[in-house]
Amino acid sequence: MTASAPADAPRALWPFAALSAGYFAHIGFFNPYLPLWLQELGYGVWAIGLLTSLQSATRVFAPYLWGWLSDRTGDPVRWLRVCALAALALSLGLWWQPAAYWLPLVLFLLFTHTSAMMPLSETVLAHAMGAAGAFDARRYGRVRLWGSLGFLVTVLAAGAWFERAGLGTFPLWANATLVLVAVAVWAMPRWREAPHAAHDAPARIAPVLRQPVVAWFFVSMFWHVLAHVFIYIYFSLYLDALGYGKGVIGALWATAVVVEIAWFYGQGRWLPRLSLGQWLVLASALTVARMAATAWAAQWLWALVLAQAVHAIGFAAHHSVCIALIQRHFPGRLRARGQALYSLIGYGCSGLVAGALGGWVSHRWGLGAVFVVATGAALAATGAATMVRRRGGA
Repeated sequence: MTASAPADAPRALWPFAALSAGYFAHIGFFNPYLPLWLQELGYGVWAIGLLTSLQSATRVFAPYLWGWLSDRTGDPVRWLRVCALAALALSLGLWWQPAAYWLPLVLFLLFTHTSAMMPLSETVLAHAMGAAGAFDARRYGRVRLWGSLGFLVTVLAAGAWFERAGLGTFPLWANATLVLVAVAVWAMPRWREAPHAAHDAPARIAPVLRQPVVAWFFVSMFWHVLAHVFIYIYFSLYLDALGYGKGVIGALWATAVVVEIAWFYGQGRWLPRLSLGQWLVLASALTVARMAATAWAAQWLWALVLAQAVHAIGFAAHHSVCIALIQRHFPGRLRARGQALYSLIGYGCSGLVAGALGGWVSHRWGLGAVFVVATGAALAATGAATMVRRRGGA
């Protein structure tokens, strides 16, 4: 790999921190308030679930598409720039709804480009942090916490703004945050990796996937992320139905992000205290408690605050452990496909299931029942994570 600065220079990681901050600033307003904006436009809960699940649907194919292009050209930053500029242009289409198909089409194309940004960035970041491919928890956490800070700023600012001014300016927020993403991507140095020679034997992924520890890891990840996607899609709607204001909703999202930032900042000290497999089990077990509290104790604000605080382990630690395991089991020329599978299975397949299943469950039994299902998903994740630990995968 070549770059404008040595890969081991600390300054070389700042472009990734800037992209993380910009991207999650976009996610910090878009994901929590998209369901509420769709509701204001007149969509029902079932339709909202399907439209928000389009983001997950694109993760079934987009990471592989952009990863293949990156692998063929050896220039992931080029495709990051293409995705960023296309997403910004597509976001302008949110201002109009000239026909029934228009908004679903715009969201689908928008998500096709935004869903590839983090897998591509993670692949390049793994190279930038060390040629040996070892997971550097401290440096990775210091990069990733900037994403959490970006999320925190916009989830609070957007909540306060929408509380006072309404959701009519939702498209403007999309335009503005995607400008930040485009600027951050364009400021990145042109990290290059030589494309694979045509005569090289292709790295085979099937033998890796047949390893029991890897199979159980993906099973655990699917169920674990599924539980969280119910939060991403239905949490704001659920709180709104319970009578919480948009400012409170934003503050609860922010609570999760504050503890996430604390984790990423200190994970270099905390991760070594348990094995990766033990962290998987702990994260899933705590997620069971979080989802149960959300389902059965949401009438008490203090219970919701405590449930959101579990995000430090249930999401942040789980994410870092997953990245470390991907780097361990998918080294070298398998790394991009490993990252793509993480996005596809963890956030693609699970998101499709959450959107469709959650819409059906909420229509029949109410939004609270969605988090009962999420509790069951977290239980399944805990069981699979236990198998990962027993198989010696961490």
